[in-house]
Amino acid sequence: MSDKKLRYWDSVAREFKGKGANLLWRAHSDAVNKKLVNRWLPPGILNKTLKTDLFDEAKGSGLYPMLSGRSRELIGMDISALITASARKNFHKIKGVISDIRSLPFTGNSIDLVISISTLDHFNTRRDIVRGLREIKRILRDGGQLIITLDNLFNPVIALRALLPFGLMNWLGIVPYYVGATMSPPQLYRTLTDLGFEVTDATAVMHCPRFFAVLLAGIFDKYAGGETRRQFLGMLNAFEHLAGFPTRFLTGYFIAVRAVKKVKKKRDGKGPCIIQ
Repeated sequence: MSDKKLRYWDSVAREFKGKGANLLWRAHSDAVNKKLVNRWLPPGILNKTLKTDLFDEAKGSGLYPMLSGRSRELIGMDISALITASARKNFHKIKGVISDIRSLPFTGNSIDLVISISTLDHFNTRRDIVRGLREIKRILRDGGQLIITLDNLFNPVIALRALLPFGLMNWLGIVPYYVGATMSPPQLYRTLTDLGFEVTDATAVMHCPRFFAVLLAGIFDKYAGGETRRQFLGMLNAFEHLAGFPTRFLTGYFIAVRAVKKVKKKRDGKGPCIIQ
């Protein structure tokens, strides 16, 4: 984990703290992610769950209220010490860990569920994404589950954004912080399969026109009354019905995938392979 990267994300945390939170957009984002994760959570109470960043919990409610009752130990990691501290201030029971996802401080086969909400799409190269996925696979127990979202390259807006320099997009206010390499749905499926995962579900989420939605959310957050705010959130949520259409990977801003770490096979020395 480089000092430069640490300083950058700490600076993002300070900048967002200074600006104040766009509460309406955070509420919509949290609602979409909660619905997705709740649908894909394994049944029962898990032993250990890892969430791979804490930005949502630092700036809003995030997934913590839903996850807190579904795991005996809920671990949240982030590369930024400031974001981690803010999340733990909001939710004291989160076990906060400061780490780079490409080099996780956990033993192998020790985590039941990893939830990675738009974490791996902030690196420079796809090689970094693969390194992060390989680390996730290492720490997951056999049969453990990954729920992941990434920027969706099949969405024309994301595809165009990938071609433009970050400095220009940041100056124009299109992206508030660094966004990096990502994958198309087939590229993500193939990468996960090659690493030893089985993809069990896939969809796309966040279907509202994001730039205008975030802009309007900021305005309504400051000036609108309670009923107008509720109607606006209802309108944003209505766009999520597009996930049921064949065009969902064109309209959704994020790929969402559920994958399971395949159970290793070994030989017992007497003949056929047996399941470990």
